[in-house]
Amino acid sequence: MRNIVIATIKSWNIRNAEKLKNACENRFDITIITNKEDFSHERLKAINPAYIFFPHWSWLISEEIYNNFECIVFHMTDLPYGRGGSPLQNLIANKICDTKISAIRVESGIDTGKIYLKEPLYIGSGSAEEIFIRASEIIFSKMIPYILEHKPVPVEQTGQETSFKRRTQDQSNIEKANIENIDDMHDFIRMLDAEGYPRAYIKTGNLKILFSEAHKKNDKLIGRVEIIEEQ
Repeated sequence: MRNIVIATIKSWNIRNAEKLKNACENRFDITIITNKEDFSHERLKAINPAYIFFPHWSWLISEEIYNNFECIVFHMTDLPYGRGGSPLQNLIANKICDTKISAIRVESGIDTGKIYLKEPLYIGSGSAEEIFIRASEIIFSKMIPYILEHKPVPVEQTGQETSFKRRTQDQSNIEKANIENIDDMHDFIRMLDAEGYPRAYIKTGNLKILFSEAHKKNDKLIGRVEIIEEQ
């Protein structure tokens, strides 16, 4: 029985990791790691995994780890297009509706690793969280099982290289965004609407108005508003 590690955060990924662990319990011994403190070279050495999968991980992976274990991350662009941070938000901001999830080997460069496989993903509708959940289903039901079953040999990335910059919290300020119409506003709100992400907002005095759950109805945009007082 091969040992596998899944290092991930976000509630939807953890749920799907548990489902995969239960489904594969007779074939693979899967360890799920959900925080930085439990992710150490010493622990991984004791587990000795055949693969370490990173469906969503917020911390750097050390050279000591990726040089000693086969580490695979999942990036929401058709690499080498869109290397770098905040891929979903940058894709939506660029009015892209169809992308791919790329499973790549971790190397020293940012999103420069060899490709194991890609799967299409539609991002033209839904909140960021809804899209992340759809992506998670693809990763755990198709991509990880395929890699475990077929052991594909990764190949070099080909095509035009482009890079994205990681978005800052200040960029969630609607007044600083390039918004010209209802569709622009809808995309701006939905691309930031997910667990752990800085939602779209405007400020007036010491009040911060947060926007989420936006959807279009006829010629209007309807959604949820929260108002908090900042000290």
